[in-house]
Amino acid sequence: MASAGAPAYAHSDSGFTRARRDFRTWRRTRPFWAGLLVLLAAAPIIYFPYFNLSLGGLSVAMSTMAGAGSLVIGLTLIVLAGLLWFQPVIRFFAGCVAVFLGVLSLPISNFGGFFVGTLFAATGGLLALAWGPVDVRPVEMPGATEGESAAAGPEKRTGE
Repeated sequence: MASAGAPAYAHSDSGFTRARRDFRTWRRTRPFWAGLLVLLAAAPIIYFPYFNLSLGGLSVAMSTMAGAGSLVIGLTLIVLAGLLWFQPVIRFFAGCVAVFLGVLSLPISNFGGFFVGTLFAATGGLLALAWGPVDVRPVEMPGATEGESAAAGPEKRTGE
């Protein structure tokens, strides 16, 4: 027997469903996609300067003198991605630095990881700059009576 306040099937949510819902809630409170793109940008920037390719007996080495610079840029992008996820307050700083490092990786890291790292870093940085927290407070409409807010139906908001 279920009371009016309790769901009929209290155990209907599996652990996976609850974890997915919690992750979605967490993801929507921070610039998640910006952080993911900045994190993905670090991979080609770090990898390609240390890349060695063997074609039969021929060894092609992509190692350059800028390997240390590429490593510093890539590790900094990884730290910025973590900051975007766990400290969304500094999204403006992290976004600006991610764009700067993405462009800086062009001359330092084999054209920014063959342009892939540069594009991911610039896109993630710009997404971080554009992201803003959601205002959860209801917006009071001018001319509305007390108790009415933006939560009213669309006919109340448009004046129809």
